[in-house]
Amino acid sequence: MSEHNRQSYAAHWPGADAVPLQAAVWRLRVRGCWNEAASLLAEAARHNPAAALECAALLTEKCLFTHDGWQDAEEAMTHAEAMAGDDKAAVGAAASERAFLAYAAALAGGQDRKAEAFAALDKAGNCLDEHSPGWAQHEFRRGLLFENLTGDLVAAQAAYERAHAAAEANGDAMLLSYTSRHLGSIAQRSGELNKAHHYYSESLRLREETAFAIGIAPALAALASVSAEPEASRLRAEAPGSYGLSTACRYGSPD
Repeated sequence: MSEHNRQSYAAHWPGADAVPLQAAVWRLRVRGCWNEAASLLAEAARHNPAAALECAALLTEKCLFTHDGWQDAEEAMTHAEAMAGDDKAAVGAAASERAFLAYAAALAGGQDRKAEAFAALDKAGNCLDEHSPGWAQHEFRRGLLFENLTGDLVAAQAAYERAHAAAEANGDAMLLSYTSRHLGSIAQRSGELNKAHHYYSESLRLREETAFAIGIAPALAALASVSAEPEASRLRAEAPGSYGLSTACRYGSPD
């Protein structure tokens, strides 16, 4: 895991316990143990806006991967928004997370929340600029909304490219794994299979390097979709096993 990825969890958390805590949260998150990770932040989230927002982000990610846990994510998001107060950067970060939750609900939860997602995206855009810590992620989310909620691939690609460049400048390997994945998707949908193969390969490499276990199976499947045989069959055969290694928490815990 890159130093940027580790520090992003605790950049605004006060106290000597921040670094060990965010490291523990990271280890759980990348294995798909979202509830367990959020529970580690519960105390800090009561008084720290960044920790509250991270709780909401974890539970939203769980919803997107599992299509479950929507109420917990909504409650955490409402709390994070309240904690943001009138701090412009915190309000922008919370609005970006709200946009992502509404997007997830529209995409994976079967809810009609497209308008809410774009309204929150616009609110975040009014609060964040290219120098804001969350700007790269916000631009990535802009791309998601355009690609999957409107089908505007031109706008989506432009947003992904801005996010990709910013993630490279920041050394954010996790975000780069996502921007590469979705730039590959745009290329694939445009019939540029060699370009898609390049981006999907980069996404897989980054997820392996950051030990993002829960994201490796989707990366393998995406790469298989633009690969020739026998590589395609080998990648598809690897994917279920990779996913199984990352689900121990979810299938081994009470929830």
